[in-house]
Amino acid sequence: MKQTLQIKLSPHLALTPQLQQSIRLLQLSTLELNQEIEQFLHDNPLLEREEQGDDGATFVPTQEHQTTTPDPETIPEPFTTHEADPVWEDAIPYGNGNRDPDDDSDAGTIQAATTSLRDHLLHQLALTQLASRDRALVCFLIEALDEDGYLAQALDDLLDLLPQECGDSDEEKLEELQIALRHLQSLDPPGVGARNPRECLDLQLCNLVPGPEHGLALLIVRDHLDHLATRDFARIKKSLNCSDTELRDAHALIRSLNPRPGAIFAAPDTRYVVPDVMVRKLRGTWTVSLNGEAMPRLRINRLYAQILRQNRGSGLTSQLQEAKWLIKNVQQRFDTIQRVSQAIVDRQIAFFDHGEVAMRPLTLREIADTLDLHESTISRVTTQKYLASPRGIHELKYFFGSHVATDSGGAASSTAIRALIRQLISAEDGKKPLSDSRIAEILGDQGIVVARRTVAKYRESVNIPPVNLRKTL
Repeated sequence: MKQTLQIKLSPHLALTPQLQQSIRLLQLSTLELNQEIEQFLHDNPLLEREEQGDDGATFVPTQEHQTTTPDPETIPEPFTTHEADPVWEDAIPYGNGNRDPDDDSDAGTIQAATTSLRDHLLHQLALTQLASRDRALVCFLIEALDEDGYLAQALDDLLDLLPQECGDSDEEKLEELQIALRHLQSLDPPGVGARNPRECLDLQLCNLVPGPEHGLALLIVRDHLDHLATRDFARIKKSLNCSDTELRDAHALIRSLNPRPGAIFAAPDTRYVVPDVMVRKLRGTWTVSLNGEAMPRLRINRLYAQILRQNRGSGLTSQLQEAKWLIKNVQQRFDTIQRVSQAIVDRQIAFFDHGEVAMRPLTLREIADTLDLHESTISRVTTQKYLASPRGIHELKYFFGSHVATDSGGAASSTAIRALIRQLISAEDGKKPLSDSRIAEILGDQGIVVARRTVAKYRESVNIPPVNLRKTL
């Protein structure tokens, strides 16, 4: 055995820190990107946000995205991001854009609840003439209500939670709870304190002024609510000996009730989406532009840049390089999003012109081949990135999906098929709704080969009930 030296060549991929950062930023959503940038701003004194009207020095990489390290001696050049187009702002408002002060068409449409159900009930309870003992028991039951206003726990189960001085025996405690429950159920909103949907609707009907259909509605709620849920109108008519008109009026009255009386006091779970790109039609062409409000404005701090230029041996050199990398990678991220979005729009022009029924099948591979990018890059770009257009705001992944074959040898997008199913069901006769088999036949007549179980799957995906639950009188 002896020691020898050998030379071996082998190809391998080395991910530089800059490339790793670029990949990580690309897969972040707008919210996550802003959080990442805030951390960089906190850690790196050379990096700062560009405020509107500032004239400080900024840095932005060239469009060629050179891989060479910029010379720290050079003065950073100004960087201007894409501004929001005023024409687009007039067409589709977004973010915190200007709004006509005289336009109150949607004012107050979405408002957070200012009063909780508990506070609403306690305020009414304070105005009653109940004894302190009864008021305390009603407060106890109010605390046991769920967010829909139901008393989910049985009264027997609540006995163990009562203090010992509330009664000498369980029978006395239970009787006092029953009395307190009746007091609670007399409060607003009607139906609060119910233990099940049947009792909730019953309480609301008893709170209404009696009408011609009132008695029949009470009988249906108390004895035939399950049959009404399955739309078994024939059995209800036979059991109650009523006409179609009477049953229709009673059904309409029941549908006007609120099965979740406490939900109106719950704070809405509102989630806002800031689109990354905007799509509009200019001179007959659908064009993609970046949303200026979603793009962070970053620059190099002028004071620190001058200090670094005067002191070449300063320890800030590495932080300057990191700041320049971040600015470059952020810009490259939005450039890639714009390229991918434009490629998607170019292939889905029919969707923007005619809607979902014109959506064409599209795969990640098709966009990747067009832009000479990897499929994984397209997947990162289209995840949690949003596009705003006159058709609404959609995630970029919305434009991709499965497809089924057609008689002509082509393919139909699953999104288009779901839209067709919605159109067919919305135009159906309520007395004779379309079955899944019939919908499959109609689609087959239009050249779309789809099985009954596929129709059922697409129907369920858009929350359309089965045929027996769509039947009307």
